[in-house]
Amino acid sequence: MSLATRVGSDRQLARLLQIGVVLEEVVEARAYHHHQSLSAEEQAELDDGIEHLLEHAAEESADHRKRLESLIDDLDAESIAFEEIEALVDGQYGQTKPEDFDGILYDQLHSEETAYKFYDDLIGAIEGSDAEFGIERERLLETLRGIRAEEEEGVREVTEIMEERE
Repeated sequence: MSLATRVGSDRQLARLLQIGVVLEEVVEARAYHHHQSLSAEEQAELDDGIEHLLEHAAEESADHRKRLESLIDDLDAESIAFEEIEALVDGQYGQTKPEDFDGILYDQLHSEETAYKFYDDLIGAIEGSDAEFGIERERLLETLRGIRAEEEEGVREVTEIMEERE
């Protein structure tokens, strides 16, 4: 589903919010994958900044999912099958795998930037719409803007760690 268009219904909004939930699951899974894929020796050598970054990314993604799910619950729209949403996310955002990047930081940066871009586009599509939703527009936008700001901060944190390591 393209975010270039306006969001015109609760069903469409619910679907987009569900995409956000799955996207957050992908970010969390990738952070977990990186941590688990390291040998015991590599984990011992893992810099505290990167360790904190991976833990924070997983915690933040879980929080974002809860906030998105709360919005979805308040919408008067039928739920979309998880498999359908997962396929949409995989097709649009899952074309790369953790192994495709040169290191943990590059993959984490990609994940943070992808999430930021998704929320930025979603906010733009909602703001460009004059549709009435089953939830208060200001609450919806406030929640999404908060999540977008946290993703932006994640991009900044990863970039700073990368610059320090150069």
